[in-house]
Amino acid sequence: MESIQLWPVIAEILQARTILFLFLAIIGHWIYKSIYNLYLHPLRNVPGPRTAAISNIPYCWWFLGGRQPYKMLELHNKYGTLVSSTRTQGVSFNTAQSWKDIYGARPGHKTFVKGEFYSGGSFAGIGTTSIISERRPEVHRQMRNYLSGAFSDRAILEQEKIVAASVDEFIRLVGVLGSQIGGFNMSTTLQSLTFDITGDLSFGTTFGALKSEEPHPWISVSLEAMTQGEIVDVLNRFPILAKVLPVLMHSKLKKLTENTKKNEELSYKAVQARVARKTKRRDFLTRILEDRDPSVVTDRAIAAHASDLVIAGSDTTATTLAAALYYLLQNDSSSVTTTTNTTTTTMSRLTSEIRNAFKSYADITYSSTASLPYLRAVILEALRLYPPVPIGLPRVVPEGGDTVDGVFLPAGVTVSTNPIAASLSPSNFHDPWSFKPERWLQPKPSPLDDDDDLDCSQPFSLGTRGCMGRNLAWLDLRTTLAKLVWTYDLELATASASPVDWHAESRMHTLWRKPDLMVRATNRGVDVDVACLE
Repeated sequence: MESIQLWPVIAEILQARTILFLFLAIIGHWIYKSIYNLYLHPLRNVPGPRTAAISNIPYCWWFLGGRQPYKMLELHNKYGTLVSSTRTQGVSFNTAQSWKDIYGARPGHKTFVKGEFYSGGSFAGIGTTSIISERRPEVHRQMRNYLSGAFSDRAILEQEKIVAASVDEFIRLVGVLGSQIGGFNMSTTLQSLTFDITGDLSFGTTFGALKSEEPHPWISVSLEAMTQGEIVDVLNRFPILAKVLPVLMHSKLKKLTENTKKNEELSYKAVQARVARKTKRRDFLTRILEDRDPSVVTDRAIAAHASDLVIAGSDTTATTLAAALYYLLQNDSSSVTTTTNTTTTTMSRLTSEIRNAFKSYADITYSSTASLPYLRAVILEALRLYPPVPIGLPRVVPEGGDTVDGVFLPAGVTVSTNPIAASLSPSNFHDPWSFKPERWLQPKPSPLDDDDDLDCSQPFSLGTRGCMGRNLAWLDLRTTLAKLVWTYDLELATASASPVDWHAESRMHTLWRKPDLMVRATNRGVDVDVACLE
């Protein structure tokens, strides 16, 4: 009887020992990994915070908190041109040469393929990739070949009327909203503009976002779809958490997945409707449908491309326009020195250039704005100071290893150039936090600006996987900003006692989550002579 009563005690002791053993095994494994990462790992000599070397937690904390680009800038300012933010994330750079080595094509060097970060997002769950998410170089090359016609110089000229229709509707709306005492939120209105433009070009019809009093629901759905890639990237670093989190946060993750699927279906149905509608209208799909092999490029594959083009193309352009206006209006009370040693403000100098160049609103086109150097400089400076894609785009060092900016790295290491760390580094730009379009002009007003390494700002990336839509972006950016400044006198509606700090209030979740930009607009007494505004 006594021996039988001992069994529960023995079982309890064994259970306690098992738990203790598992606990000690976990601690032992963590100690082993920490020692390995600190002293034996191939990246052990790459500078960076020790806490990030032994755990992915710091990096994921910065990432999910939305301040990762600024943390990387802080680390680069502390440690130098290359930083290891985590052993699994690899190495971050902030130099002009690193842009060329990682993203460009180097004779005699293998391609640095895209990292696992691109495996998440819309259409990934059904095995369909897009021009943005495709990681295999040979498949990406095929995609780029049949998509390139839609982004050629000739295509942009054909698409200009389509773009102008939305820009002109935006100009009309600014006149209505801008007369309010409290102004209006330029950030969200620009988002509606660029969303309508890319939707019209990608699906053959606008989303009607500019004509809606509320933000179009597809905007929030599509941006939420981008968040899935961010969460997948974090979960890939914690395999156990990846199994547990869906149970603990079932409802939130379910909503996120539902939004991703909704974005997929909305895109697919829009493409089907556009394919079924026979038209000679020269939008993106016109050329894509002309150049595709239907047995190879399905409607769903086109939907994946179109979805990514709408999300990435609309948000990045809206971000740049909002940033440009913020800095122009924020700087409107401070003077800058020109090459003739006269003083003016950035906004007054831009306004003078645009209004002197065009006698009428109708004169403002993609071609005519190409000859305005200060307009170009303003846009380039906005792209530098607030890069529209703030995350370092991950690439993997190829088999056999390779060098980046003179540093040899073993195969399999993930590398990137961080746009914020490159553009806002005092090592790359004099007075990097100041909005100085003059740094993009020749001659420069200050000898100190001669030290600026302009190649450190690469908002469209480089190489064969650089942004295909840069010509469209320039069309949107130049004509929208020129028409806006030609027509209206603009001012910030935010109280001077509580000015907006653009960088402090921004958050990054793959793309930017921008602060509100409250603006007042007053027509300067000119006629906007286009049919759509009558």
